[in-house]
Amino acid sequence: MIDFRYHLVSIVAVFLALAIGIVFGSTALRGPLYNALNKTSASLKNDYNSAENQLNTANQLAGADDAFIKSIEASYLSGKLTGQRIIMFTEPGESSAVVSGVTQAAQDAGATVVEQVNLTNKFFDTSDSTEATLAQINSDVGSGIALESGMADPQQEGTGQVLAQQLLTKATASTAGTTSTASWQASTGQTAQTAQTALSAYQQAGFLTVSGGTSLTEPGTLAVLVTTNNVLPDGTSDPLAQVLGPFASGLAKTTSTVVAGAAATSGSGTPMAVLRASGAASTVSSVDDADTLRGDIAVIEALYAEINGQSAGSWGIDSGDNYPTITPSATPTPSGTASAPAKKKSGKSGK
Repeated sequence: MIDFRYHLVSIVAVFLALAIGIVFGSTALRGPLYNALNKTSASLKNDYNSAENQLNTANQLAGADDAFIKSIEASYLSGKLTGQRIIMFTEPGESSAVVSGVTQAAQDAGATVVEQVNLTNKFFDTSDSTEATLAQINSDVGSGIALESGMADPQQEGTGQVLAQQLLTKATASTAGTTSTASWQASTGQTAQTAQTALSAYQQAGFLTVSGGTSLTEPGTLAVLVTTNNVLPDGTSDPLAQVLGPFASGLAKTTSTVVAGAAATSGSGTPMAVLRASGAASTVSSVDDADTLRGDIAVIEALYAEINGQSAGSWGIDSGDNYPTITPSATPTPSGTASAPAKKKSGKSGK
């Protein structure tokens, strides 16, 4: 008969065997296991140190490149845009680094940002009531201005055309800085007063504000539009992306226009990416790293190329090239004009 003592001895034997197994196993395996883990840890540490050294080297090289570019920026850009007057338009949430960087580069090139027009969120509201209000202002302010028919987005592109014709005159390399108030009125029918009236109409309706410049006494000759990296949480593009192209196209019908953004503005669904995939890319240049010294120079180069008769191009880190450059896609330089740097083929310039 099996009694309680037998069960007790059996249970003790099981636990004793388990304890012996644990002790033996940990003792026998501790050496090989420890060695394997130690080798893995050492390998990972070496990989980390190597990656950190590469990062430090890359940062040092990038810093040296920026220092070098900064030291030659003024002399390199000198005279490229002498006498040109830039109207800068901004979207909501624009990068202050882009605005300040482009402004400084323009000054180094001999140009001046004479007005900063800040588009508000309301301008990008495509509801029927807002569109109707914008259409009415376009009609009132643009009285006598012949808008092109067949526009993909009549309200935003129409607004671009009205503002461009009220504030800007076409720039060329040979006419930089020569447009007077009298010739402004003679060539466009507009004056500083009508330009200010136009801005006031859109401002009072909440479509824009004006800052960072002086009251216009002469028309602007070039346009720079600073965009954002707006993408909705679901990854789709928002109204800013849909409106950017038409508005920039409207500006470009009057004079050379560049859309500039920070390095984060060129990802999928951003206004910059949508513009580059649209027909607007054939008339509007774009620079997607204008928060860097290289990008600031590229904005000036893009404007310089256009006023010297070259086509619009796509510039920056996501312009279709495998390596960041400050040169747009290839177009022959017209004879008798200054030669801009050679261009590389861009897959997103729309050409």
